[in-house]
Amino acid sequence: MSGMASTTRVAGVPMIAQRRCGAPRPSTPKGISSRSSAMRNQALPLRSPMVELKAKPATRVHRAARVQTCASAAIVAASSGGTPAPEGFKWGADMKTLSLAVAIGTAIWFCPAPAGVTIQAWHLLAVFVGTIVSIITTPLPLGAVAFLGLGAAMLTKTLTFAQAFSAFSTEIPWLIAIAFWLSKGFIKSGLGNRIAYSIVSKFGSTTLGLTYSLVFAEALLAPAIPSVAARAGGIFFPLAQALCLACGSDPKNGTEKKLGAYVMKTCFQTTTISSAMFITAMAANPLAVSLAYDSLGATISWGQWALAGLVPGLLILTTVPALLYVIYPPEVKQTPEAPANARKELEKLGPLSTDEKITAFAFAVTISLWIFGAQIGVNAVAAALLGLGILLITGVVEWKENLAQGASWETLSWFAALIAMANHLNKFGFIAWFSDKVVGLIGGLGLQWQASFGIITLLYFYSHYLFASGAAHIGAMYTAFLSVSIAMGTPPLLAAIALGQLSNVMGCLSTYGIGSAPPYFAAGYVPQSKWYQLGFMLSVYYIAVWLFVGGAWWKVIGLW
Repeated sequence: MSGMASTTRVAGVPMIAQRRCGAPRPSTPKGISSRSSAMRNQALPLRSPMVELKAKPATRVHRAARVQTCASAAIVAASSGGTPAPEGFKWGADMKTLSLAVAIGTAIWFCPAPAGVTIQAWHLLAVFVGTIVSIITTPLPLGAVAFLGLGAAMLTKTLTFAQAFSAFSTEIPWLIAIAFWLSKGFIKSGLGNRIAYSIVSKFGSTTLGLTYSLVFAEALLAPAIPSVAARAGGIFFPLAQALCLACGSDPKNGTEKKLGAYVMKTCFQTTTISSAMFITAMAANPLAVSLAYDSLGATISWGQWALAGLVPGLLILTTVPALLYVIYPPEVKQTPEAPANARKELEKLGPLSTDEKITAFAFAVTISLWIFGAQIGVNAVAAALLGLGILLITGVVEWKENLAQGASWETLSWFAALIAMANHLNKFGFIAWFSDKVVGLIGGLGLQWQASFGIITLLYFYSHYLFASGAAHIGAMYTAFLSVSIAMGTPPLLAAIALGQLSNVMGCLSTYGIGSAPPYFAAGYVPQSKWYQLGFMLSVYYIAVWLFVGGAWWKVIGLW
């Protein structure tokens, strides 16, 4: 009976379960070779008849036990249906937040367009606002959200394909992406660790000391590198990232709050200040100077701009690291053993490796062209591609590693998409209409010039949520707001310099408002909600310092 039971297939039990319970495998049909069967025959030695005879009583007992196990398996399998229940359908997006974004965009779409605004401009505003809401609430990754926005704009024939993807042929999005790829060589070669350990060995006894060293190093380079995206994304972002990783703060391991969240947010925020302090620290500043010349008939010199920004800029650079240290503190504050440990790590690294020397050369070439390239007609992207080419050709970085950097492609996607939509809001006339309304509103209030300029500044500053670059904002609104400021009695040179400098500072608000934001945000150290919250809080402080402390300083130097 036991032999029969062991060879009988139990109904309702999958064959694989019966095999595990000891049932014999089906024999291989004649004429068909079985590789697995042959391998079993080769692997198992032949047993002598005496051993077989002695083993039979025990074998029967084990077979009986296996039959019982098979019967139990049959009951369990039959009760569960034999196969696992299929999982229910699962959305790939957070449908609540996605529905909210769609509802807001739809509501704007079907509202009547105000007088003076074309239907095309109004519909693009609806798509743009819906996309911004989705970027803030993140029902999908940012790149996916941005592409859905572009898709909606094209499906509704609000934008053509060429218009929707126009920003993918502009400089800033690609410069940011290439900065990510350059940073790969900076970290992979070990040069980033070496520089990070050198900084830690000198300033690393406190997190605050480390952060101040990065902030003022970036500010010192700001006048020489006229692209904040190149300066922040190509130089100081990879350095800050290497420093955080060297100190054991990595969002992949859940240790972002240990050090990195505070360092990354502080380094980003201060790039907006250093960019404001010098005409040559941000690519759009000369545009403001040019537009001011058209309105005033006078040129703002490099020295006038720098002198005006000196006191408010230095005050903010000095206080923001300490302020964020209180409102967004790192978990690790005191690291008295860090300098000694960093020196030990430097000793282990030994002399510069070949890859480090190549990387240092590539960065030296790239940075030199960022500083002096304009004089020989080499733009920032061409300079970055030359540096990247050196790393690729010498094997320091492989192209497949760049392809695997999801953050770079994600940032390129959503940033270019927002730039395209924001640019066409301006081209379709919405920004001009908005500026005219603001000018008319403030002009009719009859306020003193100080109060009028304060209101103008606030409206100009916070309208930056509608823009994905400082250049676009300056080109669209600077002249109109400067004109109404002067009409309200604001000293012309004061108004021109203040609005020009604040065109950089307002980049602090969002993840897309200035070229330095995307790389720091995409590193994953600071959650998006916290990024916006801290950006708004600090913006209030920045405006207060620039208008009140700066205003007093401008009185001293004779701007009014």
